[in-house]
Amino acid sequence: MTDLLKTTARRAAAALWVTALTCVPVQAQDGPQQLPTVMLGITFHNIKAEVALTPQQHEIGLMHRTSMGPNDGMIFVFERAGQQCFWMKHTLIPLAVAFIADDGTIVNLDEMKPETLDPHCSTKPVRYVLEMNTGWFSKRGLKPGIKVTGQPFGTPK
Repeated sequence: MTDLLKTTARRAAAALWVTALTCVPVQAQDGPQQLPTVMLGITFHNIKAEVALTPQQHEIGLMHRTSMGPNDGMIFVFERAGQQCFWMKHTLIPLAVAFIADDGTIVNLDEMKPETLDPHCSTKPVRYVLEMNTGWFSKRGLKPGIKVTGQPFGTPK
């Protein structure tokens, strides 16, 4: 076989493999997802946040977890700013949520009870939502208007 034919065959096989992977049906999520993390900061508090980027990662969020570290959380990143609404289906731990503007400013905060379908929404269009353990923001005296630093906000933590 010539080099050109070998290269073409390899590319076709790779394309077929990618197509097969994207056509596999998504299995039901029955355990917590593990995502890459980023370090964030709010005033002098450090946060290790898992980063949820895709619609599937957003949907699963912190479901199926029975605990979370005291300064651990999850940041949800959306393509466009919009009113973001969250609920707690299959989420076993109570959570606090911060809706965050592009510049890192906290727009509004809320507390969410486990295993409920009550909507918790941003009061303005946002691209970022940070979930932490319940009471995390209030115990630290953090309120709307305070800035979150670190990636993805383009500022050091």
